[in-house]
Amino acid sequence: MVNCYHCGDSVSESEVFQCSECGQNYCILHKDPINHECNIVKESLRLQQIQSPPPSYTGGSTNQYERQPSVSSTTTSEVRGTTDGTFTWYHQERHIPENAFDSDSGLDFKGILLPHKSEFLHFFIGASLIFIIGFIGFYNPLLVSLNLTWAIFMLAGFYTTAFLFHEFGHRQVAKHFGLQTKFRLLTFGMLLTIVGLLTGISTLILGTTALPALALPGAVVVLGLDKIDRNTGLCKAAGPSVNLVYGIILLIISFMIPRTLYPLNLFIGVAASLNFMLGLFNMIPIGILDGQNILKWNKGVYFVLFISLLILVIIAFIHIYAPVQTSLYVPEEWNN
Repeated sequence: MVNCYHCGDSVSESEVFQCSECGQNYCILHKDPINHECNIVKESLRLQQIQSPPPSYTGGSTNQYERQPSVSSTTTSEVRGTTDGTFTWYHQERHIPENAFDSDSGLDFKGILLPHKSEFLHFFIGASLIFIIGFIGFYNPLLVSLNLTWAIFMLAGFYTTAFLFHEFGHRQVAKHFGLQTKFRLLTFGMLLTIVGLLTGISTLILGTTALPALALPGAVVVLGLDKIDRNTGLCKAAGPSVNLVYGIILLIISFMIPRTLYPLNLFIGVAASLNFMLGLFNMIPIGILDGQNILKWNKGVYFVLFISLLILVIIAFIHIYAPVQTSLYVPEEWNN
């Protein structure tokens, strides 16, 4: 049996695939270079070779040198890299520089835009793009005609905070474990976001129905996480958990706002549903989302989070789309 260099799963020798680029062995799911982040693996192996100790002189008349054992690129090295879900990490990275995000660290972050710029700049660009796409998505001429333009800005703001708070959840848990982490713009994510932005702008200009836009300009990058374990599971679960708590707070506030302030209370309820939907979407157990690794780590945590978010989405939708006669948001006199 051979362990996949990317996920660590054991596979038979007849089912193992060796990458011609990095020389490592992979299972069928991770045999393609794009699926095992081949560039990161090669960069990590290169750094290992650079950082291996120099040969030491052993003395004697033959003037022989004894080289200390170093990690071979064909062995089961502990350095692995992957981009998975809403945040990125290096698996079992033993040679992470002290300030890995600095430009002189020697790490080449593949797939990350402006990798060594300040985190504030990345947050600002990412938040701005999310807000603009949110504004386009919630824009409705009817709201403008009813003097409710403020609601469009408010919902776009809540849409932005739902995304950012989700990422902050990943980031802060990683910091709790003493890991190096920053929010970074992703090259492919930025491309998807810009396409969604251009599509949204065209719908506004042409007056057509807005299509769902993909908005994932960036994600939290975490260095030094091991394979699926408690640290990885908690880092992954932090994002949907933040959306769960944030959404519950907003939902409670929406019920506490006097009905006389309608439709403010309704829009706060919509903001709550945005958090529940974002959290629930990330619980889908496929590789690019949080759910898969949470499920692998702890099935109990996975199902508690998934079922809680699902129930709350249903509750939020029931009240948002309730008839006037049974709505908890509409003023009581409207029922007469």
